[in-house]
Amino acid sequence: MSVLVTEGLGLRTRRGWVFRDVDLEVHSGDLVALTGPAGSGRTSLLLALAGHFRTSAGTRRLKGRAGIGLVPTINEPEPGLTAAEHVRDQRQRLMLALATMGYPELVVADDVDLGLSTAERTELWQVLTDLAGQGYAVIVTAREAPDNAIDYDLEGR
Repeated sequence: MSVLVTEGLGLRTRRGWVFRDVDLEVHSGDLVALTGPAGSGRTSLLLALAGHFRTSAGTRRLKGRAGIGLVPTINEPEPGLTAAEHVRDQRQRLMLALATMGYPELVVADDVDLGLSTAERTELWQVLTDLAGQGYAVIVTAREAPDNAIDYDLEGR
């Protein structure tokens, strides 16, 4: 079942197009990674898909509502971290958990792989895959997508 459908979605500012001609169909259980280099419009597109940015072109249809979990990292705290660092880490996990409260149709998270080691990225993608396996449509921004994710590359768009 389609949770989100966009046709020709675009955002134009005074400085030009941030993104344009975005055609997406996201279903329950999909894990979608919006990838591309810094400045490619990943976060702007993510927020537009979740309904938090007005677009200047195209259409967006969202079934239900989006749970926003802007989570810079999701990883286990290391034994050597300070109390403040542990709190920050737990806050990141809490944001993802809060995003799923009320069982939204769509869960979005920004820069999920930022600053993570290879092992941490593997763990993160497993958590996100598990969320999708529970029936959530999951859209995240990342520098790279794993093989099991639908990779929507913004480079050159």
